[in-house]
Amino acid sequence: MAKTPLNVTHLAAVDAARAARALSRVREATLAGRRTTVAPRPVIEESWGRVLRSGVDPEHGFRSGTLTDEEVQRRREESPLRHVLPVLRRGLLSVTGPARHIMVVADADGRVLWREGSPAVLRKADGFGFGPGADCREDVVGTNGVGTPAVVHRPVQVFAAEHFVRSHASWTCAGAPITDPRDGRMLGVVDVSGPLDTMHPATLAWVDSVARLAEARLRERHLESLERLRATSAPLLARLGGRAVAVDRHGWTAAVTGMPYASRVALPKSLAAGHRWLPALGLCAVEPLAGGWLLRHLDDAGDALSHGAARIVLDLSRQRGWTVTVTGGAGSWSHELSPRHAELLYLLAVHRAGRSAAGLAEDMFGDPARTVTVRAEMSRVRRYLGCWLSHRPYRFCEGAEVDLLLPADPRALLPHSTAPAVVGARDSAAVS
Repeated sequence: MAKTPLNVTHLAAVDAARAARALSRVREATLAGRRTTVAPRPVIEESWGRVLRSGVDPEHGFRSGTLTDEEVQRRREESPLRHVLPVLRRGLLSVTGPARHIMVVADADGRVLWREGSPAVLRKADGFGFGPGADCREDVVGTNGVGTPAVVHRPVQVFAAEHFVRSHASWTCAGAPITDPRDGRMLGVVDVSGPLDTMHPATLAWVDSVARLAEARLRERHLESLERLRATSAPLLARLGGRAVAVDRHGWTAAVTGMPYASRVALPKSLAAGHRWLPALGLCAVEPLAGGWLLRHLDDAGDALSHGAARIVLDLSRQRGWTVTVTGGAGSWSHELSPRHAELLYLLAVHRAGRSAAGLAEDMFGDPARTVTVRAEMSRVRRYLGCWLSHRPYRFCEGAEVDLLLPADPRALLPHSTAPAVVGARDSAAVS
């Protein structure tokens, strides 16, 4: 008989104490391996599975080394999230005090950088080791409102005994990831936490909406920086002959001359001045600019470099930070993948004969009609892998040697993914 997921939001809104007791029974039964007619919510059940495989003790919270004050300060100064703290404070702190909540902002490594709000709740959080510099990764402290959203790349609310570690069962958290609008990279997580009786059904939507406002502010800052780069680089490009483009550090175009405009140029993960082969442009002279790069196309480069034999390594072995690395006659370069691109390239790596747009739509969304979305995403992938990807069907070119690096435990494959083909691969691994 199929198990029914416990409707935590509805039950907690009516009676938080009753909801906590029900969750505690579900947790005890699940950890003991007993059959139950009620299941945790899917996002929580999947998280518990990951945490159990990572070896976290559910009865005793483990506190890894807290960062020093100096290291916390260094990370604060380097984090782009420092630019959106005013947005987060305006959106969340006006309510957190009266509501007995605190706001927590962690970086992409799950380390708490900022923590503000109700003094009484801050003291309670200190008892959990939930202070500045704390490590909140899911595989360190179990299911929680910072580490779990960082793994699944979407907002998550964790209520009472949905926390994997028993000592956190009197707590409720709602966290949402904040991504860099320039490249889709996760910058960190903003979380609102407090005692379990402060849980409200709208908390998660509230936190997520403020996270989206923070991303909008980061997007505004990016456009402002491109305008500054354009103002300094456009006169320089006007004096140059041939083809050239000025881009920021992430490859976004500020000015161009002698070639069609493209909003972004795919850059290797590490770029330095000198003669470099770039996937979208060929061989270029790379020169530093204030806030970016000047890329001058070298006409004698020849296109043969882009079509030579290559080794492509698709590294999906980690929970995040997936990369594709290409090694060929022009050297080696790496590109960090967004969650969606990691899914698509995984599917092409396991289907070397290729997949049609409809086939990829079925694999990604369970709907073969969603070909427009697939084609749009594949056009973005081809900006940096165009030389090594064919289409009709989509596939890696025949001359490429493709290595797919997967997690040691196949059940940990792309844990954020809800794509049917990826979920099916994880489920098959769980059964075998």
